[in-house]
Amino acid sequence: MLDRVSKAFVTTAVAAVMVLLPLPGQGQEAQTGAQSGPQWKDRAEYDLYQAITKEQDPVKRLALLNSWKEKYPTSAFVQLRNTAIVQASAQARQPDKVMSNGAEALQANPQDFTVMYLMALNVQLLPKPTADDLALGEKAANGILSNESSFFDPSKKPASTSETAWTQAKSQAEVLAHTTLGWISLQKKDDETAEKEFTKVLQLAPNSSTAAGWPVDSAQVSSWLGTAIAHEAIQQKKPERYPEALFQFARAASLEPAQGGLPAAARQPFETYFVNAFNRYHGQDPTELAKLRDLVKANAFPPQGWTLDDVNTRNAKHEEEFKKQNPALALWMNLKTELSGDGGQQYFDANMKGSEVPGGAGGAQSFKGKLISSKPALHPKELVLSVGDGTTPDATLHLDTALPGKADPGAELEFSGVPTAFNKDPFSITFDVEKKNVTGWPGKDTPVHHARKKSDQ
Repeated sequence: MLDRVSKAFVTTAVAAVMVLLPLPGQGQEAQTGAQSGPQWKDRAEYDLYQAITKEQDPVKRLALLNSWKEKYPTSAFVQLRNTAIVQASAQARQPDKVMSNGAEALQANPQDFTVMYLMALNVQLLPKPTADDLALGEKAANGILSNESSFFDPSKKPASTSETAWTQAKSQAEVLAHTTLGWISLQKKDDETAEKEFTKVLQLAPNSSTAAGWPVDSAQVSSWLGTAIAHEAIQQKKPERYPEALFQFARAASLEPAQGGLPAAARQPFETYFVNAFNRYHGQDPTELAKLRDLVKANAFPPQGWTLDDVNTRNAKHEEEFKKQNPALALWMNLKTELSGDGGQQYFDANMKGSEVPGGAGGAQSFKGKLISSKPALHPKELVLSVGDGTTPDATLHLDTALPGKADPGAELEFSGVPTAFNKDPFSITFDVEKKNVTGWPGKDTPVHHARKKSDQ
């Protein structure tokens, strides 16, 4: 991963270093010192350098560089060697060596931009960074920001490097510096600074991708930014900020590689975390989740006015909407809740017994239920209905007058009546109901036809 992350920048930076520090030739000039500028101590030093440049294995190259350092500690090319040692350490995937060798290199040359870059990059790869490691990484990142204008001055651009590549390298360096400062702040539990730095990264490069040469993927930055915001929301007791964190977690889980997202396998942990966090905060809502995914693919930050309701607010809104659309059923459910509690009998006696509920039959305030049974089957005076779910008997109607004909179970009826009793378990309410307050009854009596005598025809 390291080679892919740093390749674009390192290639440019190394080219700049080589241009600024030309090497003397070999042969008689190298041995006699006739050439101006830094000189090799002897032919053996030059040959060792040549062996280093030809070695492709970074571990072996690092060993040769350390041999050069041991044999020629006061070489005229100490700064070049220091930089090369840090580069080889990075390519050998030894982030701890990058930090220690980098610190030494910066003591000799505090303006070594390549070393700063590699230290800022590698501090994030340390499995357990110490306070000293974090301090070195922070110093390197701040050094990048302090020196980038000078280092990337147009006059220092190698002739072989295009203007576009030079400008992009500068942007990549700035993105890395802010990313590192944000990451270090996260390790130090300075969430406010972490949020500030990661926000800057996404402002500079909302869809950066390591595959395109950037030092970091935007999905990873969004994950870190979401973490910083979530921590702040908890510590500062500002739950209204949770949607901001979820927005960034959604980016980490949803961005495609071309947008700065991670490959499918690497993205899976982000996906699992995001979905679980979304469901805990908002509740399961596939439609809203899909809308959020679309939103984060087009925006690095939440659009103005966007928010996401928590599960309690969402349920309250749903309940309010349900009450508006189904006032009678909402009343029934409320009655069931009250009557099923410890004070059910007291509530019944004080609020229901002897009073007609919910209102006039056939209107918006009539209870609606499905017929479970009727007694007797023909011309019934007692009906058992299911009001709550359409299948469980929970209302018994005692009628003042028998209904005509009969009806099959499942018939949909509306009624209002006077509660006379209730049962807590299984839940049921008994009503005295006037025949006129039952609507939807399909039964009818068959008319009686009397045959006329043939003699009367």
